[in-house]
Amino acid sequence: MTIYMQQAVRAQREVPMTEAERAARVELAACYRIFDMLGWTEMIFNHITLRVPGPEKRFLINPFTLHYREVKASNLVLIDIDGNPLRDTPWPINKAGFVIHSALHGAIENAHCVMHTHTTTGLAVACLKEGLSPTNFYAAQLHGKVAYHDFEGITTNLEECERLVRDIGDRPAVILRNHGLLSWGPSVAEAFMTLWTLQRACDVQIASSAAGALYPIRSEVFEQTVRESGPGEKRTCNDVFAAMVRLVDARDPSYKD
Repeated sequence: MTIYMQQAVRAQREVPMTEAERAARVELAACYRIFDMLGWTEMIFNHITLRVPGPEKRFLINPFTLHYREVKASNLVLIDIDGNPLRDTPWPINKAGFVIHSALHGAIENAHCVMHTHTTTGLAVACLKEGLSPTNFYAAQLHGKVAYHDFEGITTNLEECERLVRDIGDRPAVILRNHGLLSWGPSVAEAFMTLWTLQRACDVQIASSAAGALYPIRSEVFEQTVRESGPGEKRTCNDVFAAMVRLVDARDPSYKD
C-alpha cells in the first residue's frame, strides 16, 4: 500500500449533500486557509478533518496533492470511518492522515475536529526528552491537558490506532514525539484554540530556552490559569476563530466555492 488510499472510480452510493455538510465544508475550508495564513503548512502534507453532523461517522478531509491554499469547500473529500469516499472524487486520500484522524474520530466522542501540524517549533518541542515545559503563559493554560504518543514511524499501521487513542485519553492537546503537534475538539473553533495555544507555548519555549535558564511557575497558579484561559472557554474560542475567518475573507474568500 502506498501513502495514497486506493479508491474506486465511482462511490458505491452517492450520499446527498445536506445543509449541515455544506456549512461544515465552508468552515473547514476557511480553517485550511487560516493555517496557510499562519504558516502552519507542510507543502501538501498534514490534515485537518471535521465530522459532518449526522448519525453516521463521516468526515471531511483535504484532497491529497493540493496545498492548503488550494483547498475549497467544494474539493474537500467526504469519507466514512474506513476511509471510503462517499462521492465520486478525482482526489486521493493520504493514508497516514486517514489513520491518525479516523482513530480519534472513531474512538473519542467529542473529537469532531482533529488538527495535525509539523511546525518547526512544535516539532522541536516534540523532539525534546522532557517535552513541553510548564514555564510560560501559554503552556500554563494547557496544564494537565497535554498527552504524549511515541513515534512509531509513518502512521500507516492501523494497529497503532489503539495505542494512540489510549495515550491521548481525554486530553485535547497532543505532542506526537519526534513528529509534531495535534489537537482535537467538539468544534473547529475549540480545536483551533487548543492548537494555537500549544503552538504558542512551543514558540515561547524554544525562544526562551535559548536565552537562558527558565523561571518556574508556582504550582498553585496552574488551576486558576487553566480555568480562566481561552482554550477552556467556548465563547472565546468562537470569537477568536471568527476573527481569523474575517482576516481570510479579506485576503481571499475563494475557499467558499
